[in-house]
Amino acid sequence: MDTQRRDFMKFAGGGLALGVLPALARSAHAASAATPAQTDPARVFDIRAFGASGDGVTVDSPAINRAIAAAARAGGGMVVFPPGTYASYSVHLQSRVSLYLEQGAVLLAAPTPLQGTTHGGYDAAEPQGPWGKYQDFGHNHWHNSLIWGVGLHDVAILGPGLIHGKGLSDGHLVSKSHLPNTFAPGVGNKSIALKDCRNVLLRDFSILQGGWFGILATGVDNLVIDHLTIDTNRDGMDIDCCRNVRIVNTTINSPNDDGMCLKSSYALGYLKPTQDVTISDCLVCGYALGSVLDGTFKPMPSGYGTGRIKCGSESNGGFIGITISNCVFERCWGLALETVDGGPLQDITVNNLSMRDIYAAPLFMRLGARLRGPAGTEPGVLRRVMISNIACSGSGILPSAIAGIPGHDVADVQINDVYLEQFGGADAAMAARMPPEHIAEYPEPTMFGALPASGMFIRHARNIQLGNVEVVVQKPDARPAFWLMDVDQADFFRLRVPRTAPAFALHQVREFRSFGSAMIADVSYASTGAATVQPLRAGT
Repeated sequence: MDTQRRDFMKFAGGGLALGVLPALARSAHAASAATPAQTDPARVFDIRAFGASGDGVTVDSPAINRAIAAAARAGGGMVVFPPGTYASYSVHLQSRVSLYLEQGAVLLAAPTPLQGTTHGGYDAAEPQGPWGKYQDFGHNHWHNSLIWGVGLHDVAILGPGLIHGKGLSDGHLVSKSHLPNTFAPGVGNKSIALKDCRNVLLRDFSILQGGWFGILATGVDNLVIDHLTIDTNRDGMDIDCCRNVRIVNTTINSPNDDGMCLKSSYALGYLKPTQDVTISDCLVCGYALGSVLDGTFKPMPSGYGTGRIKCGSESNGGFIGITISNCVFERCWGLALETVDGGPLQDITVNNLSMRDIYAAPLFMRLGARLRGPAGTEPGVLRRVMISNIACSGSGILPSAIAGIPGHDVADVQINDVYLEQFGGADAAMAARMPPEHIAEYPEPTMFGALPASGMFIRHARNIQLGNVEVVVQKPDARPAFWLMDVDQADFFRLRVPRTAPAFALHQVREFRSFGSAMIADVSYASTGAATVQPLRAGT
C-alpha cells in the first residue's frame, strides 16, 4: 500500500469508561483522553516546533523524541503530530506523556537495509536473561520497535491518525520475506512495545502493517485499548503477563497470524499470569492486508486468514479471569484456549460470539505438555470455562475440540446455546481414525490431523456439560457428531445432530448421560469401553 494514509474505517465517537481504571490513575487518563484543543496550551508540544518535517522522507524521530522529553520535563503533557507523514526510527515514550496523532497524521516506520545496519536505524534489542530461550525473539525485546517504553506510568497514544509500520520486519528471515531480517542490528519489528508499565491508554488510532506485533504489552497493568483499527501482517496485539486489561470496540485484521493473542511467557524473568482481562465488542478477521482499513474487505487468495482470539501458546504463568463477549470472527480461525507450558488457564467466560467462514475449530481447548520453561516445569490445568451463545456458520472440516493429555484432564467446561455449521463431507476412514496424542507439540487445531467428529472432539476431559447445541453439516458426513475418549462425567442436553451418522462415539467414557433431545433417545452409561449412540429416525 501507499505510504500515505488511506481512508480507513473509523468507529463513531464513544467515550471511555474511566471507571475501569484504579482511582489513582483516573485523573491522568482523563487528561490524556483530551484533544489538543482541550489541553492547557502550555502542556501541548507540537513536534514541528521541535524540528519535525512531516515530508515522509526526512527521519523525524530526533525531533519527536525532543518533544517527548520536553513534555516530560514539564511534568507531563501532550505531544501532537499535525497532519503529515513522519518517517521515524525508535520513539521513546516517557511517563505522564501522551502522543496525539491528528487526522491526517502518519507515523511511518522508516526503512532499513534488508540485512540491517550498524549506522542508525531502530534501537538495539536489549540483552535478555537466561529465560530468553523460553519464548521467541520477538517476545524478548522491546527497544527494537517504532514506539517503546519500559518502566513507565500514565502513558497514552491517541488518534485518529495512523501508525504505518512499513519499514518494520515481520519476524521472518529475509529469505522468507521482502522485509528486513528481524535479528539484524538496526532493524525494528514491532509498532508499539511496552514493558513493566502501568496506567496505559491506547485509543482511536489505526495501525497498518505493524511488524511482528502491532502491539506488544508485557507486564503492563491497568491497560485500556479502545477503538483501534489494526490491519497487519503478523499478530495484531500480544497481551503478555498483564493485569486489569480492557480491550473494547476494536477491529483487527491479521491474515497471516493471530488477531488478539493473550500470552503469559517467561519474558519478565519470572512467572506472572495474564489476568482480569475483558475483551468485548470487537471484530477479528482474516482479509487481505490493508483491505479492512481501506474498506474493500478483499478475501485472501487462500480464502482464509488466521485472525482469531487466542490464549497461548506461551503459557508459563497462565491465564486467570478472562471474559470475551460480543465479538465477531470472520474469515479466520476460531477461538483458542491453550495452556501447554505449565500455567493455569481457568475462570474463563465466553459469550455472544458470531463466527462466519471459520477455517478450523470454532472452539479449541488444549491442555498440553510442551513445557517450554525451567527444568521441573509440570503440566498446568485448564478448568472452569463457561461458553454460551455462539453462532458459527461456514466452518471447515475440523470440528471444535477439547483435548487434554493422559493424566491431565481439561475439567469443568460448560457449553450452552451453540450452533455449529461445518462443511462436512468426511468419509468412513476419517470417522474411524484414532488421532495421535502429540503431547509436547505446539498447540493448534490442526495438530492432530483429521479428527473423527463432525461437531466436537473430546479427549482426556472431566465434568463436561453441553446444552442446547446443534451440529449441522453442509455435506453428508460419516463421522459422529460427538467423539469422546477418556472422559469422566459428561452431560449432554437438548442436542440436534445430523441423522446420517452416529450422534456419539464413546471410548472409555464414565458417567455419561444424554437426555432431553428430540433426535436422540435418552441414554446413560456408568462406564463403557466403546459404544455408539445413533440418532432417532425422522418421525420416530
